[in-house]
Amino acid sequence: MTSDPFAPHEPVLKVLLVGNGGVGKTSLIRRWCEERFEHTRVMTIGVDFQTRRVALPGGEVKLSIWDIAGQDRFATVREGFYRGALAAALVYDLSDPQSAADLPRWLEEIQRREPAIDWLVVGNKEDLPGTENEAGARFAGQWGKPAVKTSALTGAGVAEMFTRLALIAYRHYRAGG
Repeated sequence: MTSDPFAPHEPVLKVLLVGNGGVGKTSLIRRWCEERFEHTRVMTIGVDFQTRRVALPGGEVKLSIWDIAGQDRFATVREGFYRGALAAALVYDLSDPQSAADLPRWLEEIQRREPAIDWLVVGNKEDLPGTENEAGARFAGQWGKPAVKTSALTGAGVAEMFTRLALIAYRHYRAGG
């Protein structure tokens, strides 16, 4: 990857991480962008974002990764942040069945603003006991979408998840998304 400021402009691809509060969206982003994990974390208020360059087979892209607050009290402001997104990761906590049950609601909310958005499902916290929850993977399968298991704590599956998300966004971008 190049850091040359005069290099040709790489595309900036906006991607979203959405899901219930506390499922680990911010932790996944920090693990991938900053290579760190914080055991204590304050909930995201509204939105936060980070960027990272990714080398893909078609060239280098810059991911603009939007971390969307999952608490219900932010529902009215959230939808404005979805505009222009090319791909989304619907994140749930593998140890919390309710977070998986809420995935259809998250998909509906995103698609109201961005009907053509492409997505994948991420089951996070696979390092915890009681993570046999396959409801999210079944939901993804019903739609023919990929599902990935991750652990922000250990880093397992995190690079794969963001690479898949980048590829989904890049395909959407190339198709005129």
